[in-house]
Amino acid sequence: MHGRDLISIADLSPGDVQRVVDTALQTKNGQSLPILAGKTLALLFEKPSLRTRVSFDVAMRQLGGHALYLSPAEVGVGEREPVADVARVLSRYVDAIAARTFKHETVEELARWADVPLINALSDGEHPCQALADLLTIYEKKGRWRGLAFSFVGDGNNVARSLMLGAALVGMDFRIAAPQGYRISTALMDKAENLAAASGTAIVCVESPQEAVRGADVVYTDVWTSMGQEEEQAERRRAFDGYQLNAELLALASPQAIVMHDLPSHRGEEITDEVIEGSQSVVFDQAENRLHAQRAVLALILGEEGA
Repeated sequence: MHGRDLISIADLSPGDVQRVVDTALQTKNGQSLPILAGKTLALLFEKPSLRTRVSFDVAMRQLGGHALYLSPAEVGVGEREPVADVARVLSRYVDAIAARTFKHETVEELARWADVPLINALSDGEHPCQALADLLTIYEKKGRWRGLAFSFVGDGNNVARSLMLGAALVGMDFRIAAPQGYRISTALMDKAENLAAASGTAIVCVESPQEAVRGADVVYTDVWTSMGQEEEQAERRRAFDGYQLNAELLALASPQAIVMHDLPSHRGEEITDEVIEGSQSVVFDQAENRLHAQRAVLALILGEEGA
């Protein structure tokens, strides 16, 4: 992974994913070595963040490097200054860029023009860093991926897309329940199915949350309205009526199922307090693992080749 971009989780091989998780687990409970001393990561953010910003910043510090946060007001990517110019200038100053953007095309254009590794820290297309932290959490809790059934209930958004591709890579069956108009695109489903064929797993899209959750080992949900979609909130609430992850729905999953949510949550909408605070919830372990997965990604991309 040395020197590579991370735009989509599909940029990784199954071996790459395993290496990220193994590295994260090895360093999780021990002191990190300053292998990135003297290196700087630019955090180029168009959207606000808690977990993404803090985890990248702390991870770089733990590895001996430095993170530089660049707000929308300071840069104005594509508005105050062309994307290509931002990428080329930053490439002269920093060792890598983590970009959190509204449009996936912005991440792709930054990567095209940058001479340093580009990490997708969230776009409307994918959220690969979140998916890696989630795969780490599942591996930690279940001891494996292969043979597990992963159920996602809700919007076929950026998180769902990365999780679907990630599940296909590592050998988990992936089932998503989403209403018409909010499903993952056919093109991306086809891509995931091709990956799943290689790992011997299944990708299924259904309308019924009950069908998706029945017997699942992992039950995941996310907000119905993401940043930038606030004007659609009332419409989305109507569309997702019946898709709430509550005790009744969770009872259909395996008794040993874990509950996941990438946060922030809208409690009382996509998930109830009872479930997110319940004994099956691993939501805050999952949030912690953003730090450990981020640190592993940075170490593997920016550390010395072969280290």
